[in-house]
This record gives sequence, C-alpha cells and structure tokens, in this order.
Amino acid sequence: MTVKVRFAPSPTGKIHVGNVRAALWNWLFARKSGGIFVLRIDDTDLERSTKAFEDGIRADLAWLGLDYDETFSQSARFDRYDAAVEKLKAAELLYPCYESAEELDRKRKIQRARGLPPVYDRAALALTDDQIAAYEAEGRKPHWRFKLSQGVVKWDDLIRGETTVDTASVSDPVLIREDGMYLYTLPSCVDDIDSKITHVMRGEDHVTNTGVQIELMKALGGEPPQFAHHSLLVGADGEGLSKRLGSLSIEAMREDGLEPAAITSLLAKLGTADPVLPQPDLQALAESFDFDRVGRAPARFDMAELEALNAKILHETPYDKVADRLEKIGVSEALWEAVKGNITRLKDAAAWIEVVDGAVDPVIEDQDFAKAAAALVPDQLDTDSWTAFTNAVKEKTGAKGKALFMPLRLALTGRQRGPEMAALFPLIGSEKARARLNGERA
Repeated sequence: MTVKVRFAPSPTGKIHVGNVRAALWNWLFARKSGGIFVLRIDDTDLERSTKAFEDGIRADLAWLGLDYDETFSQSARFDRYDAAVEKLKAAELLYPCYESAEELDRKRKIQRARGLPPVYDRAALALTDDQIAAYEAEGRKPHWRFKLSQGVVKWDDLIRGETTVDTASVSDPVLIREDGMYLYTLPSCVDDIDSKITHVMRGEDHVTNTGVQIELMKALGGEPPQFAHHSLLVGADGEGLSKRLGSLSIEAMREDGLEPAAITSLLAKLGTADPVLPQPDLQALAESFDFDRVGRAPARFDMAELEALNAKILHETPYDKVADRLEKIGVSEALWEAVKGNITRLKDAAAWIEVVDGAVDPVIEDQDFAKAAAALVPDQLDTDSWTAFTNAVKEKTGAKGKALFMPLRLALTGRQRGPEMAALFPLIGSEKARARLNGERA
C-alpha cells in the first residue's frame, strides 16, 4: 500500500502553528514512507474563502519546505458531492429538517434543563407530507442530516489505540445547510474516498467526528482510512492558543524573522518523547518520525523555546546557506562568522555593520588605560591578534579579568555585550581601534 495523506486548510484565514503541526506530521509520515502528500483546499464556503488566503497558505508551506505531490480545490468538485447526496437520499440516510436555529437552540436548552445531553431528537423523521408542505409554504428551506446508525463505531487509532464512538450519543450531523451550502463532513469524506487517502492525521478534537465520518464513508461505499489523533497545542501556561493565533500565524513569524527550520524542528517534536533539537534537514526529521513516540498529553508551545531554537540554528548556519539574504542587508561572510553566535534572528547581524564599518561613540571611563591600550594596537590584525593585544595591555597596565576586557570592549564597540572580540577586532581594523581607544568617534 502506498501511503497517501492530506492537509486540508480552509482559505478563510492564515495558517498558524496548530495547522502547521498537523501539516508537518502528515508530510513527515508521507516522506518517511515514500508516500504522497496532498494539499486539499477546503473552499466550499464560497463567501468566506479568498484567493489571497489560498495564495498565503501555499506561500507559507513553500517557505517551510513542505512541498506537495497533488493539490485540488473542493470548489471544483460540487458535482461529486451532489452525486453523493443523491446516493444517500436513495438509501434513506439523508433527511430534511425544518427547525430554525432558534428552535434548535430552545430544544437544547430544554434538554440541558432536564439533565439530558443536547442531542438532536430526530423529530424531522416523523414529519408528514402535509407538515413538510406547510413548512415549504412558509418559505422554510430544509437543512439535511445524515442518519447515524446509533451504534458503536470502533477503530484502531495509530496514536490513541482502540477508540470507540457511540453514535447514539451525538446528533445526526448536518451535511447541507438551509442555503444549500455543504458543510465540512460530506465533501471531506467524498474527497478522502475519491483520492484514496490511506491515513488521516489530525487533532484529537476530531475524535467524535471520526466516528461519524467512518459511518458516512461506509454509507457511500468507501473504505475508511486509518486514523491518528494527536494532542492539541497549548501555550506555555497550559492555556489554549486560540486567543493568540494571530501572532502565531506562519506569515507573522516569517515577517518577524524566524527561520522555517526552527518552526519545523520544534513542531515535529512537540508532543513526542523525542528531544527538541535544531534540525534544518526536513528529510532527517521525516526519518525520525514514529507514531510510537507520540504521547497523549497536551503539547506545550512556548515562544521562548522557539526563539532559543531559532538562535541555535543560526549559530550553526554557514554563510553559504544564507548568503543571498545576508547580501541584501549588507552583511559580509567575515562579519556573519563573527556575529552569528550572538544573534537570535538573521536580521540582527546587520546591527554590527555600524560597529565594524561605521562610526562608534567609544565609552571610556579611564582615559589613561585607554590611551595606553591604543599605543599597543598592532598594525596588522587577524584572529590571533586579540590575545596578543590583551596580553600586552595586561602587562602594560596590570589590569586583568573583567577590568581588562570590559573597558576594551566598551571603547572598541560602544557596547557591553556582543560577539567574541577576537573575531570583531580584525574587522574593526587597526586605524579605527586606535582612534576609538583615544576617545575619537570613529
């Protein structure tokens, strides 16, 4: 069997870390298995779906390195959904309901008040032809529900193990709204059957939906795929991420300067027993993907952890991997190698251009010490010069430790912290170094 999985975003907004974790895990499983990864655009909501959001989804996936083997849009497949509807009607498994939203809400409130679960009572199944005609005369349009078996659906979940859903405990799902628009369930099941999807991997909030969809797929004559329901992401505080999803969109992270490898390295391991480590190679991440390593507890997404991982990845990134981006901000290979160990985002490297090539206001507290150091700056500087220079200053002034190195850093860079001075010193150059130690803005 060739593994075939899908990622099915709706182009009604931007994708965020929760969406991308599902996309990534599906992609990793497909690539490890030599399978097929499908991008399905769930755009049956024609009013809210936009081309701009769809383009944004595709751009985000490309930036993350998640390529797809097949792609299609649901809006081009209404004929298949219409055919499925006729099949269900012929089997008397799809029935019209005329209750308004207010009437349904009132029913649920009454059920709750009686201590009953708010499950649809199937009153529409008892409607007579005269009652239906009366509703139609009022101008009411029906919504259509799928008639569940009210039995128990079982499957062997690849993450949760044996899982059961009693369909008597849930309402018959609405497949078609009053305005004729298809809701998620029917198109998704038809597409999974037609596309021959073998595995569906998604959040555990879909477990009940899966019981429903297995029944629907079988009613349509399809073979349900294998399912894997992973835990959901929560914030570092254990709370849900829903209120923060705007700032956690992939587009926002890209614009903020985060590296795609940091995002994929983190999301690939959140919720598993594996350590989170920098891994720019997506195929290597795929080879390590294993359902047996996936846990059941909620996975904590911590922005601070992502920031730290981003820094680690940059610290290990050679110049040639980011040369095109560094050239755009004027950072040379020598400067990159000098500063990359001290930055969180690639764009931070540009701040050091001014230190080595521009004019710095030196910070000098002891002018005698600084002037003595200025006289000891070698004419030619390389990566070994800093050690020889500081040893000479130590011998000349008697300063050592922090009293030696901090005044030199402040005078040469104007900053208390930064990259190793051994790397910066030759980039600053002898002339600027002497001038700054002599208190000049250079």
